[in-house]
Amino acid sequence: MLDQIVPAVSRVGPSTAVQADTTIRSASAVTEPSEDFASMLTRMASNTVDTLKSAEATSVAGITDKASVQQVVESVMAAEQSLQTALAVRDKVVAAYMEISRMAI
Repeated sequence: MLDQIVPAVSRVGPSTAVQADTTIRSASAVTEPSEDFASMLTRMASNTVDTLKSAEATSVAGITDKASVQQVVESVMAAEQSLQTALAVRDKVVAAYMEISRMAI
């Protein structure tokens, strides 16, 4: 599923950076994004895949008694959190697409 998301995300055009706080910034700081939206989503999807692969490797290491139970649980929990985040982003993207498709032209 994630392998299908990465190519789709790479086609998204650039956008401005999201400002999380309300501090006053100079005009150049606000208008110059450090990273476009497509790059951010691609990086997030890649990090999610890496986390899932790491959890799988740690689980296999746990089966062969090369990793402790705590390490296995921590990596699986991190993978679960990453997957839930990816699913939430996917759901928001689908909902936004559906809303746009319902707009009258």
